[in-house]
Amino acid sequence: MAGLATAFGSGAMSNSIEDVTQKAKVFFVIGSNTTEQHPIIGMKIRQAVRQRNALLIVADPRQIPLVDFATLHLQHKPGTDLALLNGLMHIILKNGWEDKEFIAERTEGFEEFKAVLEHYPPHVASEITGVSEDLLYEAAQLMATNKPMAAIWAMGITQHIKGVHNVLALANLQMLLGNIGIPGGGVNPLRGQNNVQGACDMGGLPNVYPAYQPVTSEEAAKKFSQAWGAPMSTKVGMTVTEMIPAAKAGHIKALYIMAEDPIMSDADTNHVRTCLEACEFIVLQEIFYTETAPYADVLLPGVSFAEKCGTFTNTERRIQLVRQALQPLGEARPDWQILTEVANRILTNPSGQRKVDTQAPYARWDYQHPSQIMEEINALAPSYAGVKYTRLERGETFQWPVLDENHPGTPILHVGKFARGLGKFSAVEYIPPAELPDENYPFILSTGRVLYHWHGGELTRRSQGLLEIYPKPLIEIHPEDAERIGLNGRRRVRVTSRRGSIEAEAWITDRVLPGMIYANFHFPEASANVLTHAALDPISKIPEFKVCAVRVEAVES
Repeated sequence: MAGLATAFGSGAMSNSIEDVTQKAKVFFVIGSNTTEQHPIIGMKIRQAVRQRNALLIVADPRQIPLVDFATLHLQHKPGTDLALLNGLMHIILKNGWEDKEFIAERTEGFEEFKAVLEHYPPHVASEITGVSEDLLYEAAQLMATNKPMAAIWAMGITQHIKGVHNVLALANLQMLLGNIGIPGGGVNPLRGQNNVQGACDMGGLPNVYPAYQPVTSEEAAKKFSQAWGAPMSTKVGMTVTEMIPAAKAGHIKALYIMAEDPIMSDADTNHVRTCLEACEFIVLQEIFYTETAPYADVLLPGVSFAEKCGTFTNTERRIQLVRQALQPLGEARPDWQILTEVANRILTNPSGQRKVDTQAPYARWDYQHPSQIMEEINALAPSYAGVKYTRLERGETFQWPVLDENHPGTPILHVGKFARGLGKFSAVEYIPPAELPDENYPFILSTGRVLYHWHGGELTRRSQGLLEIYPKPLIEIHPEDAERIGLNGRRRVRVTSRRGSIEAEAWITDRVLPGMIYANFHFPEASANVLTHAALDPISKIPEFKVCAVRVEAVES
């Protein structure tokens, strides 16, 4: 990750959507159901394949819709992404297809990385992944002999106990082939929600301040202390997957949850319920009464994107203005207004005195409009220094870093030089998933979303049109497995893991591999997250949503 710090520390695309979809000769899509989860980008990839004969390699355990447009489909076993990537790179090196000039001039750590790849000859990679040696060789050759190649992935890569290593392996692949810092190439993770990039950019992570300035840096702590008029800790905070269990343990007494529904979206729902029940005080700021709402002591009515002004930053680092189109109903207010009022009450003691240095430039919390918040961002977040509201209001959009008010933005990162200087190859080994099938739980469950619903479904399950198309939870199961468990025309299955059980209608389909089922978490009556477990990546602290062991039984309709 160090070699691509700016792009990967933030999880943002190194290239723009337009650049990738118009200039890549090869798309390598892995762990991304692109047409269903990022339909505009998925459409552009399909157009590139059909209209300009771009090559498409899809690596996914399921036959996702994008496979219909693919030159090759590498249908690997769930959780074996790293073995697949290392196996492909082994073949590239053995055939001398690597970009020797790029490696020599722009990278370091190559020999250590190369030594690890010796462990993944084609027969080993094939045995681990289930992909034939011939397909591995064909994919490696297509990647190496057609440049530029764009690597594209999503949460199918990151939601594993070795998700960070998966990302590092993709960085290795693109450096090995010299596909970094060039049009049509790059490392291009697709963010899972509409403004998650902007939230991360603004310091919505426990280890960084805005613009990815490290919390552990004394210099950064001093900068923000002077700006905000209060001492700043240099200690890294907790992720959400650490905070909720900490509430059960009594280490956290209160939770302020904003625009998040952990009952639906976090792993191991039954454990999450226990944790929220144990928490002494919970504030929930939301636009609807969600599945998490019954656990809240205070409900604060926020507003949707259409009812407020501000900016979104999307997956390609593009900052775009959001203009209010509707007046909020009732007592609902924009999030920044609610947070401002809460902060002012916290920062003022009973005698009316402020608990912070009021002479500090940004300690007043007296915002009247999001443009004033952007002025603070301009001053404190270097990559947003030139993102002036006046520019946005003129219709300009740009990708950070935007270094000053005359800077046009940065469509492609790492041109000529990496953010850290030399790109660092990472020697990463394959590690099996935390929980694999056994005699009692013989199936692998993988989870995700469907085109017609979004995340916990708080919005989409309130849309009559979407519910008419996809009205209930479905569990995908292979025809061989349906016959083996004795469905025999019955439509419902019970799926049980070590953490819980759900029942839903079966969708018998060869979209999934034998021995694998696929479920979504949009419907509270049968959410896949009742089954998933919270084994975490030790670095990112993300749960392994994509692999767990389950038992599947036919039940009466």
